[in-house]
Amino acid sequence: EMYHILLVCSEGMSTSMLVKKMQDAASEKGVEATIWAVGDAESVEEVKKADIILLGPQVRYLEKKMNERVKNEKPVLVIDMMAYGTMNGAKVLDQALGKLNGQV
Repeated sequence: EMYHILLVCSEGMSTSMLVKKMQDAASEKGVEATIWAVGDAESVEEVKKADIILLGPQVRYLEKKMNERVKNEKPVLVIDMMAYGTMNGAKVLDQALGKLNGQV
């Protein structure tokens, strides 16, 4: 199964590092995932391609707007602040996969 995981953030720098770490974690787990990051403005089109939308903690205020944008048909998740702060890609990936596979 291929997962499409979109991260939405305010500034792309830190998030691109997190994306890289999540991709590394996915390879280690043998999980096939396309993981990419965009800013809010670009996310309008990008959410259509995603299975789950992850929000950086600094844009958690977008949660309601994102849920409306995906018409509540896809999970929208705010990334755990500790995991984000420590760039723990494996933890963020687990958070996303858990949500996609119906665990909380």
